[in-house]
Amino acid sequence: MQLDLLIFGGGIAGMWTLLRARQAGYRALLLESAALGGVQSIASQGIIHGGTKYALKGAVTESTRAIADMPGIWRDALAGQGDIDLSGVRLLSGHQYLWSSGSLGSSLANLFASKLMQSRVASLKRDAFPAPFDSPRFRGSLYRLQEPVLDTASLMQCLADQAKSWCYRYEPENMIVTTDHVRIGELEIRPQRVLLAAGQGNASLLPRWGLNTPKMQTRPLHMVMVRGKLPPVYAHCLGASSNPRLTITSYPLEKDVSVWYLGGQLAESGVDRRPAEQIARARAELEKLLPWMDFASLDWATLPIDRAEVATPGGKRPDDCFLGGTGSLMTTWPTKLAFAPRLADKVLEKLLQEGVEVSAEEPPPLDLPEPPLAALPWEQASWS
Repeated sequence: MQLDLLIFGGGIAGMWTLLRARQAGYRALLLESAALGGVQSIASQGIIHGGTKYALKGAVTESTRAIADMPGIWRDALAGQGDIDLSGVRLLSGHQYLWSSGSLGSSLANLFASKLMQSRVASLKRDAFPAPFDSPRFRGSLYRLQEPVLDTASLMQCLADQAKSWCYRYEPENMIVTTDHVRIGELEIRPQRVLLAAGQGNASLLPRWGLNTPKMQTRPLHMVMVRGKLPPVYAHCLGASSNPRLTITSYPLEKDVSVWYLGGQLAESGVDRRPAEQIARARAELEKLLPWMDFASLDWATLPIDRAEVATPGGKRPDDCFLGGTGSLMTTWPTKLAFAPRLADKVLEKLLQEGVEVSAEEPPPLDLPEPPLAALPWEQASWS
């Protein structure tokens, strides 16, 4: 089988790139070893960042600039007017909040008042505070961010519905790679280009092509899930560091029952804690930050997760999505859900620059199974 592009990895970045490549006329297929949504995509908080969280030291960073246009691109897609039609995706919230338990520092106050941030961050008056910040006991400041939050399961379903004809599940142990083809059982695929978009799985795929670069680093998290009668919250609590002290996103399960998915500094600093210790720390944080709420009759669970990134000097978080190439092989780590459209544009630009020609004939269906959709973390959690 002759192909223009063969993609490994059925996360959101791989799926988005597949659809964009097909739109451009390229004969592209995607191979996934487990489930669509993979590990990182389905475990994300569904936040379409616009860079505000990277400016919490009071200055605009390269990360802020790289990701600034992403919410607008995603909003167009959600409205059915973008490069990919995401009008069927469930929007959990059209915006997020930043909250501070006290007054803002002068650097942040000046940043939020700057021309750059005026269209992204709006200070709210107390009569506009949503639950749980509408309590008389809340004494802090609240700001609204124009950054949406998506249901990641709905997003993966929407992408899969459009791309399932070109997505297949394969067994890595049955795959043999040479310089010019990929063999899976009796099937031989000869792609003009290969894209490794398998997140942490790239580390085991690269040696198949005889490569040990680009190098990968992982950034571990220990997420916390809280289930019960909780109001919907999509907010970052400002802390002393450049990262939010706590990030809360919500997922409605049934009437009045939701899951709070907790990230931020809590998840980053908790990687060495045992689950019970991390739950105790999360509960203490919530009781300290939202003392008027009752957290007694709730279910708790945790999720250790590794974010895969291209390796950087000193292990610094990359400012942008990464796309590198050696010959016919391209490797990517998007790092953020929001970067999926940007990555796809980079792949298409590279194919065009390198003169990859569009094949005249559509490849026949492969004799491989269709990959299932990954389950949400709280659907697999062991609750206590």
